[in-house]
Amino acid sequence: MLNETDAQMLRIAYEEAKAGFDEGGCPIGSVLARAGQVVAQGRNQRVQKGDPIAHGEMDALRKAGRQKSYRDTVLYTSLSPCMMCAGTIVQFGIPRVVIGDTVNFGGNEEFLRQRGVEVILAEDPDCIALMRRFIDEKPELWAEDIAE
Repeated sequence: MLNETDAQMLRIAYEEAKAGFDEGGCPIGSVLARAGQVVAQGRNQRVQKGDPIAHGEMDALRKAGRQKSYRDTVLYTSLSPCMMCAGTIVQFGIPRVVIGDTVNFGGNEEFLRQRGVEVILAEDPDCIALMRRFIDEKPELWAEDIAE
């Protein structure tokens, strides 16, 4: 169940995704938060930086810098995490993930749950619509992003 903080943080993730879309990149945004405060926010920058692992979650985590612990954080992402990002969530011990869209891409939610991560599916209409638009307009870039 989404609470007010979840809705606010997911909106920031969406705004990051929209910024990435406007830059010509893949519209995936993410926020790392602690106690309802943004630690860092980021977006997929594979296209912008030519970096194949610059996914939205990875960008937010990079911007967060070193943390003594992630066990009191929440990761918000506009799109369901790929296996690389899901593995990083588990590796860092992030206990809760809020996902804006599993309609356009999903599949690693159960992987996260099996490893003790609380997974919240928001199915946010804005996140879903933006990703759908991207897939429709740039199918070749989407296929590259998901390694197909």
